[in-house]
Amino acid sequence: MSSLQSIHILLVDDNQHMRAITSAILQSAGVRKIREVTDGSAAIEALRGDVFDLAIVDFNMFPLDGVEFTRLVRNSPDSTNPYLPIIMMTGHSEKSRVVEARDAGVTEFVVKPITAKAILERMNAVIYKPRPFVKTDGYFGPDRRRNALKTFKGPYRRSTDAGTGSSEA
Repeated sequence: MSSLQSIHILLVDDNQHMRAITSAILQSAGVRKIREVTDGSAAIEALRGDVFDLAIVDFNMFPLDGVEFTRLVRNSPDSTNPYLPIIMMTGHSEKSRVVEARDAGVTEFVVKPITAKAILERMNAVIYKPRPFVKTDGYFGPDRRRNALKTFKGPYRRSTDAGTGSSEA
């Protein structure tokens, strides 16, 4: 019996073939509850009517893309679950796209063509090793730092930040 059979996933992609492939991967891993929708606005509506444990969303969709969907989930005053784990899928792996998704509050990122291994690794990461959430003036979402340094004495992050006393430029 799969530990994933009770998880409820919202799958958001405007490409029907991509949804079918992703859904087949999820079902083969034991996921039984998958709701498929075609864009971010349909996904927002789905979130208002049901409870999901995880969303897997495409980057490029119309009228509401995956980045805007993520921003709304994280920051909208009427968001039903701002802590929802969101895995972003995209065929575009340029650094600017990854940074844009990360800065919107995406939890994990996977590049198309997807593999079962990649999807399941990201799912395991968000389920079994969730990152703490951070709220600042300009960001709300999972901590973007992958590793917390034991020597970190905050609030400064870099040795070049004013006030750390460790950069003698």
